Amino acid sequence: MSKLSKSPLRVAREALVRAARHLRPYAHRFSPKKFTQPQLFACLVLKTFLKTDYRGLAEHLADNSELRAILGLTTVPHFTTPQKASRRLLQRSRARRLFRATIRRFLQRRHRLRRAALDSTGLDCGHASRYYIRRRARKGSPWQTVAYTRYAKLEVSVDCASHLIVGALAGRGPRPDVDRFAPLLDETLANVQPRRVVADAGYDSEPNHRYARDDHGVLSFMPATLGRPSPKPPTGYHRRRMRRRLDKRYGGYGQRWQAEAAFSMVKRRLADAVAARRYGSQCRELWLLCVTHNLMIL
Repeated sequence: MSKLSKSPLRVAREALVRAARHLRPYAHRFSPKKFTQPQLFACLVLKTFLKTDYRGLAEHLADNSELRAILGLTTVPHFTTPQKASRRLLQRSRARRLFRATIRRFLQRRHRLRRAALDSTGLDCGHASRYYIRRRARKGSPWQTVAYTRYAKLEVSVDCASHLIVGALAGRGPRPDVDRFAPLLDETLANVQPRRVVADAGYDSEPNHRYARDDHGVLSFMPATLGRPSPKPPTGYHRRRMRRRLDKRYGGYGQRWQAEAAFSMVKRRLADAVAARRYGSQCRELWLLCVTHNLMIL
């Protein structure tokens, strides 16, 4: 099982080292050259780790000389500096490259995994209390129970042996998971080669089994319970096998809860809500959560 690092110094140092290998020192030759891109990325990781905002990050850096020494900062950046840098450093291509760097650092030369668990979760948009949401929902219509119908959705595949996130997709929910199996599996295969993947019934479909088993040679295990309950056997060869044989031992399906454990680690140690309002900013926050989680395991 994984052990999360509880020291901001270790996380900041690891983030700085990973970023220095995959980011240029400066974004442009005419930049002011006060702070390097790896330093700003490490500040973003530190902000997520400390569960604070940009103003709080500046205060932490001003109060902690050891953090400044680890990051090589001679002055404390203004709180708007990392906020503006996040738009550039957490673009999808750069964020994915830094995310893959954490996977390679943990796995070293290994590319194969015994088992990966696929799942998705939602994070609140904003920090409104549940009580406020309930009261706001019933203000106009007594029968209305939901006021906010959109949330940030994080889809991940997790190494069941270490809780390391090995594949991630950032989006917006609610939306069904059945058509998200193939994209999430592609993201996983771009980083590692799992022997088996386990997922809940939300991903259940015969084309998903064929995509994993026939197209990529990955054994897939999902309960064949999607749709209306029926005494008839499910359609499709693989779904019928799942109905007959799937239990906690078959294919190691009992390890699917490791994905839930990883989500619990992210929400307890880092954040259970995103502060951003726009879709692009929310996706950047989700990518940063995944990178920070992996750095904490490193």
